[in-house]
Amino acid sequence: MSVCRSCYNSLSALRTPPTRAILRTPLRKTFHSSRCLDVVKPFLLADIGEGTRECQIIQWFVQPGARVEQFDKLCEVQSDKTATDITSPFDGVIKKLHYEADDMAIVGKPLVDIDIQSDISPQDEAKLGGSGVSAAESSTKQEAEQQEQEETSPNETPTQVETTRRRDSPHRSLATPAVRHLCKELDVKVEDIHGTGKDGRVTKEDVHRFASGSSATTTAPTASPSAALSQPSAEDRKVALTPVQSAMFKTMTRSLNIPHFLYTMTVDMTSLTALRKRINAKRDKTSRITPLPFILKAVSQAFAQHPILNASLNTSDPKKPELTYRAAHNFGIAVDSPSGLLVPVIRDVQAQSISQLAAAIKAASEKATAGRLQTADLQGATFTVSNIGSIGGGVVAPIIVEPQVGIVGVGRSKVVPAFDESGALVQKEELVLSWSADHRVVDGAECARTAEKVKTYLESIDEWVLEMR
Repeated sequence: MSVCRSCYNSLSALRTPPTRAILRTPLRKTFHSSRCLDVVKPFLLADIGEGTRECQIIQWFVQPGARVEQFDKLCEVQSDKTATDITSPFDGVIKKLHYEADDMAIVGKPLVDIDIQSDISPQDEAKLGGSGVSAAESSTKQEAEQQEQEETSPNETPTQVETTRRRDSPHRSLATPAVRHLCKELDVKVEDIHGTGKDGRVTKEDVHRFASGSSATTTAPTASPSAALSQPSAEDRKVALTPVQSAMFKTMTRSLNIPHFLYTMTVDMTSLTALRKRINAKRDKTSRITPLPFILKAVSQAFAQHPILNASLNTSDPKKPELTYRAAHNFGIAVDSPSGLLVPVIRDVQAQSISQLAAAIKAASEKATAGRLQTADLQGATFTVSNIGSIGGGVVAPIIVEPQVGIVGVGRSKVVPAFDESGALVQKEELVLSWSADHRVVDGAECARTAEKVKTYLESIDEWVLEMR
């Protein structure tokens, strides 16, 4: 009987290890497959343009603790001359923001720390940096920091708490970098200003109105003529360049290497203005035709015979510079926007009608004014037309933007006295076109021939129509 009990115990001992192995196996597999769910990793800021190295944080759409899904907006950034939204490539919980609004974020560096709660593809894995820390460690650290903050601020009043919450709100005031820069100059907070622009965006007028009201409220009780005269002059201030100014600084510095050939001429716009008046009489105010689409079309038509001004120059190898003749006529048009000078691109001018060009110019100008231009809208120009006449001025000296080899500035038209063919005194409407060409590859005669061809088209509309494509 004892032998049987011994055999039974031996058999039981043999059964035990397999049973434990069966129990451990699924636990080990489950732990392995969920490893990524317990790790907080930094999400790196990617390059959103051609060679972009840094971006300014305009506003955050999330705060630590916020749950995000794939394609949810994280923040809005300003890079060079365009603003764009950064979205999350996966699901998760935001643990840390590495920058505040108005800070300059570095491309390739951590933007936010995120607790990833979805499967990650190899492509998304490349967007993350570092080995990360466990979600538990991150949460514990945040709780400790929060507790320490509460202990060090026991006397914080409800008003202070409310102010802090308002500043940390994810729905920060919408404003361009230029407007935020103006706020800093006037020493006002953009969060305190009620925006009257689109979607509540704060405009420069809102800032000036708010600053004037604050100044009047502050100085009214003590203001007096003698006190005003005795006040010292304002002190000098040092400020950093806005992203648009930084981009312009870099571009214009590079342009110093280009020897500019300047050529100006006066164009009689009388016939073209009469034609536009007849056309616009049948249109509403929102769709009226300006001289600019005619100028773009005339330049494009002239480039069909003089293509060198639509070329680009590659000087990456100074010993072997290369000139590329561009088939498409993609013209950049300079637009004065709230955030500074922007140059959206009107593509394939050679293939568009006057009406199509007018619509494209209007759409680009509206997007620039509203701050809705994307990086792609500003890239690929083969030539630039600067309509400085919309602001004022006549003769200008436009600066070439490499790798382009030419640019034309359009002055403001004005009515002047002149003599017709019979010697009678008449009124004419004239404007000045100011050309700049890269004298390393474009000689003066070729630039003059191109400019005179444009002049002929604009002054002789009836003959131009016969050649227009």
